[in-house]
Amino acid sequence: MAAYTLQRCLGAVKVIHKCGSHSFIARRSLLSTAYTDSKLWDAREKDHQNLALLAALMDRTYDRNFPVSSLSISRFVDNISSREEVDQAEYYLYKFRHSPNCWYLRDWTVHSWVRQCLRYGARDKALHTLKNKVQYGMFPDDFTFNIMIDSFIKDEDFKGACSVVEEVMLQESFDLPTTQILSLYALSNYLATKPELSMSEERALGASLLISGLKQDSSIGLSAQLLGCALLGKVEMAAGIHAVFRGMPLMWTPGYLGRALAVMERVAAAPGDGKLSKDAVDYLEGLLQDLSSASDSSSGEDDESGGEEGKKEEEVVVDEDDQAERDKLPLYASRFKDLSGQLQSRGKVDPSPLQVLVSSLVQQSLASAEGPDMEQYQRKVGEWEAERQQLIRREKEMRERAEEERRAHQAAKAAAKQG
Repeated sequence: MAAYTLQRCLGAVKVIHKCGSHSFIARRSLLSTAYTDSKLWDAREKDHQNLALLAALMDRTYDRNFPVSSLSISRFVDNISSREEVDQAEYYLYKFRHSPNCWYLRDWTVHSWVRQCLRYGARDKALHTLKNKVQYGMFPDDFTFNIMIDSFIKDEDFKGACSVVEEVMLQESFDLPTTQILSLYALSNYLATKPELSMSEERALGASLLISGLKQDSSIGLSAQLLGCALLGKVEMAAGIHAVFRGMPLMWTPGYLGRALAVMERVAAAPGDGKLSKDAVDYLEGLLQDLSSASDSSSGEDDESGGEEGKKEEEVVVDEDDQAERDKLPLYASRFKDLSGQLQSRGKVDPSPLQVLVSSLVQQSLASAEGPDMEQYQRKVGEWEAERQQLIRREKEMRERAEEERRAHQAAKAAAKQG
């Protein structure tokens, strides 16, 4: 029932709101063309390479148990010119990650890899390497994350966009307002598609909503926090607190449903105009009802089987903290009823669903948030290029030095023969 409630609440919005004569939200890339354009990136000094020769060189280097340089893998990625070469580059990225030089995969190589994948229709490869970041060394910067999320949104692949947002959450990279807005847009739109969620998906979405929501001091941020805590609370009630925080940048103390109620209490007591979206409040209500019903049913079954075979001990040992949290369900349900009444009486419930609220935020704030990102990206590209040119010069100097040593060794050898 809780899943149905979430689907009903978040899926209710299919209406396109209008502002003046323009559509409130349309099927398009959210980021501007100037933001996603690759002209600045493509304007870097070219280092043309024959990929067949470069691949052969790297293979020989690996066969001799010598390390391949970060510059070599960077050149390979930069010179991709087809979908097939994307697959080859994936192989060498994997090999590099499992080599002695694995720590030296450059940030600009990660950025170039994502751009090449998007350019040659291999977005699935970019996502695969991102989801398997330990195996490929894919830890993108915020700007790279943004163009990936936007690419999925443009095709209305909100599940794919949320997969990228999950990685943003795991890296705790919600620092840029653009990343926050894009992430909340992807999350709210995916939930509006009425997905059937596994427990692991509920955990990932809940954590993403909570952490991104904490960055927004607004009704949207508060609603995202409420919904995120509710999803995490559902996982906690089903599998315990360890199933919630393991491998996640989350608090390890029990009580995520209590934190959801704390968000409601904070909004109800705040003097400002902060509100909670009705769909988020409704989802928590439905979840508490479902959990209470399940708890009552479980208690009834336990009573019926309690006298069988001398009342055997339960085979499954429940963690004391987890059981204590489940025992709080009646208190949570009562507290929700009280807080819900306070929110309603004080006009603190926004009838607009979270999806519509985030769409409004996109229209109001995304364009202005792009400017600082683009300025920072321009500086970063300059820094990356300076670092790359320095590596090229160092490589050239090392080769010249090695050639001088080789010639000196040959001369000494020839002189020894003559003597």
